[in-house]
Amino acid sequence: MDIPANLRYSTDHEWASLEGTRVRVGITDYAQDALGDVVFVDLPEVGAVVEAGGAMGEVESTKSVSELFAPVSGTVVAVNDGCVDAPEQINSDPYGAGWLCEIEVADVSQVDSLLDAPAYTDLTAH
Repeated sequence: MDIPANLRYSTDHEWASLEGTRVRVGITDYAQDALGDVVFVDLPEVGAVVEAGGAMGEVESTKSVSELFAPVSGTVVAVNDGCVDAPEQINSDPYGAGWLCEIEVADVSQVDSLLDAPAYTDLTAH
């Protein structure tokens, strides 16, 4: 299982990458593996205001439908349309082409409250 050290993680299995005041969000390798083959993704609209821990979309796989949760609060400023058109990218490249959206955060310190790689490794080991 791949858990990049440069990312932060939510207990809901989303990853977050801070770039300036934007946080790029996706689901972790652990989550995509647990879901199985992703066949559909419903992402928030650009301009949507999301709250940390709040639902912001869905991922549907051949096994189940799972909600996506915002790891930080802010405004959605970009969505990965390529992921909507080819949801299998979530499985093949969850930390690259399979990213989901970008959120403009008012308070970048929110990212500090997310898990680092060792803490996420511990979470997924149980």
